[in-house]
Amino acid sequence: MKTSGIPLSLFLHRLASPKHFYCLSGRWLPWLGGITLILLATGLYLGLWVAPPDYQQGEAYRIIYVHVPAAWMSLFVYVFMAVAGAIGLIWNIKMADVMAVTSAPLGAAFTFLALITGAIWGKPMWGAFWVWDARLTSELILLFLYLGYIALTNAIEDPRTAARAGAILAIVGSVNIPIIHYSVEWWNTLHQGPTITRFAKPAIHASMLWPLLLMALGFQSYFFTVLLIRARTELLKRERRSRWVQTLFGNSGERIVSNGKVSL
Repeated sequence: MKTSGIPLSLFLHRLASPKHFYCLSGRWLPWLGGITLILLATGLYLGLWVAPPDYQQGEAYRIIYVHVPAAWMSLFVYVFMAVAGAIGLIWNIKMADVMAVTSAPLGAAFTFLALITGAIWGKPMWGAFWVWDARLTSELILLFLYLGYIALTNAIEDPRTAARAGAILAIVGSVNIPIIHYSVEWWNTLHQGPTITRFAKPAIHASMLWPLLLMALGFQSYFFTVLLIRARTELLKRERRSRWVQTLFGNSGERIVSNGKVSL
């Protein structure tokens, strides 16, 4: 298999190189940013103005266009972080460590957003901002796992040691992901059951489903856009004394990172 005339194995090998990742990601960012803007703008317009009100929840259901994609991304990012951490742990790939470390704050933000929007929706639907529902509780545990990972990796000065410790925590904590996903099926909870994945018997009308799918794609595109920005910044911080950084930025290479901030 080839990618743009380059064998896939060679492409992945180059992508694992800090220098090639930095150059390639710089080319991808404008495209990803544009795609993100189009997806989110279209999804919000269709979801907030075109989709009809729900016959039971009225206009209140429209919060799903933020809540559901955020909840999906909270799980996706943690799996991404755990896989990247495992790759760095097993094969000692520097870029995998960078991707794992820089994705954690984004995953924590998605999880927090899912919890907050869920609480806003829960007040009129359940009569309370919070109930100790199985899915809500396991999602809260996921937020604590993200915060624990961030605290652990920031507490260890050596980046490689921090990445190893964080990878172990992420891998162990990934047991919570299937618990969140299947909680509404394993336990009798207040949380609504699956609707999107029931393709044989759809539980949501197409006029409501398509905006939700566009928002989900928009959130994912947003994640990768911001992840690349954060990864490039972290890479410059770690590689500021490397020859390729000196070549790219000339004499200013040694001063790229000052007081923890990137200044080009």
